[in-house]
Amino acid sequence: MQAEALLNAYIDLNLLLLVGAVIWLGLRRLLTRHGLGKAFLPQLKLLNRLTVLLVTAPLLALGFTTWVFPHPPNISDMLVSQFLQGNVSLSATHFETIIGLREDLVRNLITQQAGWAHALVLLFSLGAALCTLHVITSVLRLRSCLRDAFLWKRIGPVELLISDTATVAYSTRSLFRLYVVLPSALLLDTRDLRLTIAHELQHFRQRDIECEFLLETLRPLLFWNPAYFLWRSEVRTLREYACDQALMARPHFDARAYCECLIRACAMAAKDRVFFSRRSPAVALVDRRETRRSATLEQRILAVTAKKDQPDYTISWALLSGLLVGAVMISTLLMQRPSDWSHDRLMLSTIVNLERMASRNTAGLGTAHSPIQITLE
Repeated sequence: MQAEALLNAYIDLNLLLLVGAVIWLGLRRLLTRHGLGKAFLPQLKLLNRLTVLLVTAPLLALGFTTWVFPHPPNISDMLVSQFLQGNVSLSATHFETIIGLREDLVRNLITQQAGWAHALVLLFSLGAALCTLHVITSVLRLRSCLRDAFLWKRIGPVELLISDTATVAYSTRSLFRLYVVLPSALLLDTRDLRLTIAHELQHFRQRDIECEFLLETLRPLLFWNPAYFLWRSEVRTLREYACDQALMARPHFDARAYCECLIRACAMAAKDRVFFSRRSPAVALVDRRETRRSATLEQRILAVTAKKDQPDYTISWALLSGLLVGAVMISTLLMQRPSDWSHDRLMLSTIVNLERMASRNTAGLGTAHSPIQITLE
């Protein structure tokens, strides 16, 4: 029973991520139409909260249905009710097969009686193992880079490290320490050095490193889900825009010098292929997309130089956050398993049995009449 509950929670996580991605993309379009599309920092905070909520929602729902409300309303029971009211134009047998697909999937994956279930579990295990190996390799590579760098300055819990191998500045953390790794070439340009440090410190204020840790932890579990990669891309894009926008909001901050710093960082990263050796989890000044596609860097610079006057929509963001949290939790509860034998399900089972009996009787009558028809002929 515990394995079944965990498998259902895992399915809920994937479905929630898909639903969350659809809701977020629709919300982004709505915000753009109403003038809030350029408020990147509130969007990032909202997206980070939703990330944590989507991960924990299946476990919260599992605890809720175990100790508080064992059988909340769910989509399956609602569909059965609509079928009994005549609002679904399907036979009872086909309808029962459709709403029972998830139960059949879970049962087959647990019992491993079907060949396709063996193959699916094998493919998933192989993919998860490869992703886990890749994450571990990235962490070890990051650890090696931190060990090879030398301490330049210490600002509270933050250590500024100088690296002879890094071409682009990046930030990461351990359990108790925060690290900003700076290329040694930056020491020759005090302006770029100051702007780069300000950028990386802003990532710490936004909790971007912790969110990146969470996303990397989920990768071995969600490597096959396109919604995960879409969600991760949205988080990574928004956090850079939000970081840039937060820096631009500072008084007397030189936007031109900052944009030139970004361009030079991309040019340096594009020349050195070592930059593409993954070190994770870390947040860099520029990422791979900006070195491969100039349009991505252009969009970032346009966002930096966009109009800064944004009205205070604190109440609107709070209400929007509450609505999204409520939508996620309601969606999670609606995905829960139906009760074993409700009145509606008993009626559906009865109709299915009657359909099967009628089908057998029809087939039997057809077989019995065939000899008589041949004799008459």
